[in-house]
Amino acid sequence: MQPHSPINAHNLSNQDVTKEETLSLPFFLERNMGDCPQQCCHRFIFSPYISFFFFFFLVLFPSTQVNGKSTSLKHWSGSSHASSTGECDLFTGTWVLDPSYPLYKNATCPFIQKEFSCERNGRPDRIYTHYRWQPLACNLQRFNGQDFLERMKGKSIMFVGDSLSLNQWQSLTCLLHAAVPNSNYTINRVGYVSIFTFTEYNVKLMLDRSVYLVDVVKEDRGRVLKLDSIEGGKLWKGIDMLIFNTWHWWYRRGPTQPWDYIEVGGQVMKDMDRMKAFQKALETWAAWVDTNVDPTKVKVFFQGISPSHYNGTQWNEPTANSCVHETTPVAGSTYPGGTPEAVAVLKGVLATMTKPVTLLDITTLSLLRKDGHPSLYGLYTPNGMDCSHWCLAGVPDTWNEILYNLMI
Repeated sequence: MQPHSPINAHNLSNQDVTKEETLSLPFFLERNMGDCPQQCCHRFIFSPYISFFFFFFLVLFPSTQVNGKSTSLKHWSGSSHASSTGECDLFTGTWVLDPSYPLYKNATCPFIQKEFSCERNGRPDRIYTHYRWQPLACNLQRFNGQDFLERMKGKSIMFVGDSLSLNQWQSLTCLLHAAVPNSNYTINRVGYVSIFTFTEYNVKLMLDRSVYLVDVVKEDRGRVLKLDSIEGGKLWKGIDMLIFNTWHWWYRRGPTQPWDYIEVGGQVMKDMDRMKAFQKALETWAAWVDTNVDPTKVKVFFQGISPSHYNGTQWNEPTANSCVHETTPVAGSTYPGGTPEAVAVLKGVLATMTKPVTLLDITTLSLLRKDGHPSLYGLYTPNGMDCSHWCLAGVPDTWNEILYNLMI
């Protein structure tokens, strides 16, 4: 990756695309290769009778309700857990059936890429779209796309990371488009950055596909992952809200690994402990935020660790080796398999930072959604298996609903 000039988020006009052209547009340029794991499994045929039963149950028993006053975070916090009076932990709760969800229909959002478009790819069940996240001690305020746009009027949001950032970015474009379906928009691209603009509100939703956050540089010796270099951060300056993410690429090996060497502290090596490499990259990113971000002007989030579901022993189904048979969430608010080690590493780095960063601590709520992945109904059907990304409509909509609650 070569260094780039800063992007002025308020003056982007390269490669504009109108509404009518969006279906054929590649939404992003990748700095590295594609990042969807592939595993094989037999196709599961979902019985229409089972589907009918669940839908009938959904209508009769629409949702559970937790007693308590509706509460939302009123300011930006560097912690994922509320500590002041009137606030609550939005990330501990359960999934409940609610017939008023999803917040948009797959068919009415033309931006969803094939790998996330499970319904269009033939997934026969719909129950997974009707779950709502319910915190234990309070209620989430329902996502209000028009209010979101009004609050962000004239501002820019940039997602920075791998295809899980793409997942969340596309979810947000769908949520907002559903709220203002007649509002004009443009899609354009400047270098590595894709930009979706709601022109009436002058709100820019941007995506920088930087899977490691730190730099991968082509040199004579080969491609070098530089753990203490972050020249790509030039693209992030001048943005009003930054939402970072990295994790899924750190254990990639073989032909899909997009680097040949690792460099840290001036030492170049063929490989190193991947968790330590992940931590070092986070420390480099944290130093960039602490040096370059003015918290009175810029709000910074970290998406958290989005989990995969390839090992059924983690959700007490030892015969499952993927998510393909899964049609309902894990019950309750605790995931039997616990959280990935990367969560503790991430929280440890965040705790050292001097500038406020809000952790979207979506790991546990997403771990409970073993049913929410494309499985066979993603990009790699019929023989591939994707239990890492998420169907849209689906789980990333909840990530954005929580983001909205942190804004209001």
